[in-house]
Parts: sequence; structure tokens; C-alpha cells
Amino acid sequence: MEAVAADVQAKPSAPHLSAEQIVEKNVAARGGLAAWRSIRAVEIKGKMQAGGNNRPSLTVPGVPKDAAMPAARPAEQAELPFLMDLERGRKKRLEIEFQGKTAVQVYDGTHGWKLRPFLNRHQVENYTAEEMKAASQESDLDGYLIDYAAKGSKVELEGTDQVEGHSAYNLKVTDKNGNARHVWVDASNFLEVKVEGTPRRLDGKYHPVATYLRDYRSVGGVMMPFLHETAVEGVRDREKIEIETIVANPKLDETRFAMPR
Repeated sequence: MEAVAADVQAKPSAPHLSAEQIVEKNVAARGGLAAWRSIRAVEIKGKMQAGGNNRPSLTVPGVPKDAAMPAARPAEQAELPFLMDLERGRKKRLEIEFQGKTAVQVYDGTHGWKLRPFLNRHQVENYTAEEMKAASQESDLDGYLIDYAAKGSKVELEGTDQVEGHSAYNLKVTDKNGNARHVWVDASNFLEVKVEGTPRRLDGKYHPVATYLRDYRSVGGVMMPFLHETAVEGVRDREKIEIETIVANPKLDETRFAMPR
């Protein structure tokens, strides 16, 4: 009986709140609506992991699974420097450095293009239909919950779950085009702790994907996670993205998102 009681104390039930109340508390915990509306763009620098010698390689944008990593890479993973620019309207530019070359992926809110020198493809290529679909369903730079109504989305509470030992509200967010995504909000601090990702094709099948968000820090008056850990169902190891710096409202030239001619 004592063990059961201790377990209950360790995992208290989440307060009964509506979806709207949960989102309100989440917005407040992340800095408030006014602060987020003042942010038009962010620049993110850090490192992301690629598969190592002792595990199946996980997909890193622009880097082939069978690419020859440097001989001195760690047995478990290699860390690749990246730079990501995000701007309102789902604009995104991602640059990944690997073996002295830079892979680029860009989505301007309508069109997408990529450059993949690791595959000896030195010409700009358009996104595939599948890549376009995934890009169009990603969140804006503030996530799925901030200002969701203004974006034409609706939020529903689907219950509470345990996420890494913490009670979390499971929210279903459906955008104006009918695309649904689940977001889990910690019941104690009301920060997002888990987000459903785009299913990933492995071995000819699609596997569910979830990203865990940790290490929140204040940037420009709002809270942003500095550690993203992605889990793919059926894959033992997780991918980590460790963020080193985030700059709020950098001066981004619009040519950053334009396709080279």
C-alpha cells in the first residue's frame, strides 16, 4: 500500500482544465501573446546528430544514409553544425555542414527547393510532393498553440498522458486545411514537452514520429526549447538537436528564401 501511495504522489493527476484554459496557460508560460506577436523571425544555430557506426543511420536532411562519415566520428553519432532561419509565414531555410560542404533546404511558404552536394547533386532541385506536403503542415516559428485561432486552427483536449514521468495534457490541433497534430503540454509548468511529427518512411513503411522539447530558455522575452529529441517508432536510438544560440528578430534578407536563378 505504501508503494502505491508513493507512486500516486510521484505522478499527481493533472488539474481539470478546458483546452482553451490549457492554451492560455501555455501562452503565458511561454512569454505571452504580445511578446510572441512582436517576433517576426528567429535565427538558430546548433548541432544535430547523424547516425554513427554502431546504429542504423537516421535521416538528416540533405545527408544520405550511406554517406561516408569522417573516420574520426564518434561510434554512436556524428554532430553536424546547422544554421536555421525562420520567418513568419512558415518560411524556413536550413543549412547543414558536412565534410566541408553545405546542404540547403528552403521553404518560402509556397515553394520549396534544396541543394544536396553530398549526393553529388550541385544543381538546385524542387521539393518533392511529399516534402511540400510536410513543409506546408509544419508549425510557424511560434509553434502550434500560440495564436492558434488567428491561424484558423482549432484545439481539442483528448485527455492526459504520462510523458517521461510527467502528467501532460494531450491536445489535438487541427489547422484550417483539416490537418491534425497532437501536442502535449506539461500539467505543472504548461510548456510543450512533446509534439507529434511527420511520419517517416523507413524500410518501405511509415513510422510515427514524436519530438520531445527540453531546456527552455528566455529569448527576446519568450521561452524557447534549446534541446529537441526526436523518436521514431521502431528505431532504438533518438536524434538530438542541441541549440547553441537563438537570435530573435535578426535582419534576414528576403533573398535567403529565394530560389537561385
